[in-house]
Amino acid sequence: MVLGFCQFLKDLIKDRELLFRLSINDFKAKYAGSIFGIIWAFVQPLITILVFWFVFEMGFKSVPIDNFPFILWFVPAYIPWIFFNDILMSTSNCLYEYNYLVKKVKFRVSILPIMKIVSAFFVHIFFVLFIFLIFGMYGYGINAYFFQSFYYTFALIVFCMGLSWAVSALSVFFKDMTQLISVILQIGFWITPIFWNADKMDSWIGKLLKINPIYYIIRGYRDSFLYGVPFWHRINTSIYFWMVTIILFVFGTLIFKKLRPHLADEL
Repeated sequence: MVLGFCQFLKDLIKDRELLFRLSINDFKAKYAGSIFGIIWAFVQPLITILVFWFVFEMGFKSVPIDNFPFILWFVPAYIPWIFFNDILMSTSNCLYEYNYLVKKVKFRVSILPIMKIVSAFFVHIFFVLFIFLIFGMYGYGINAYFFQSFYYTFALIVFCMGLSWAVSALSVFFKDMTQLISVILQIGFWITPIFWNADKMDSWIGKLLKINPIYYIIRGYRDSFLYGVPFWHRINTSIYFWMVTIILFVFGTLIFKKLRPHLADEL
């Protein structure tokens, strides 16, 4: 297992230029036919944030949460969710989208889901910097804990790698996978503490909802931008998250490896 992972990293480093080129082309291709092009990748999330700001700050007059304006409490949780959502939706269809590469004998197909993750990362890094900006607009200075968010970005990427391999391969054989993922993500958005505080729930409900690994990421971003809590202070949840991530990585790798020989025939 360890040797296999090391070999994977070596192959990834070896193909880094190809991966980067494919990711850039994929990012551009999403909006190639529109007038404003790649601007749309940033406009839709910005409009959503603006709507939430207007509704909750101006309309509902939401009270501060832990002495922070609602929008500052909401945005650090919403941004990683957008990243996670984008990765799952795009990787679920990536083998269909690039079926001509899948059918090439010498092409390493496992790079395609990673390409989608890198493509989504371009947008995510912009919005992480946007969080820096919006906190500055509200008068909060940048501190060292802000940069801890990059650790949680890395953690989310690793978590999504195994998941994306499993989802992309299974989607070829289960045609409704993309629709199923869309439904799961809609439910997941509301059961993940993005709009609400899990610590305010009944103890047993809060503990149940915290089983969700994405909770670790959401709270981590808030710890970085709001509360200034170092990630090593969450040692129990960190261990749990990385155990789940490793299991998922192994699971996704095995599924992709088992289904890889049959992908071209199905496509």
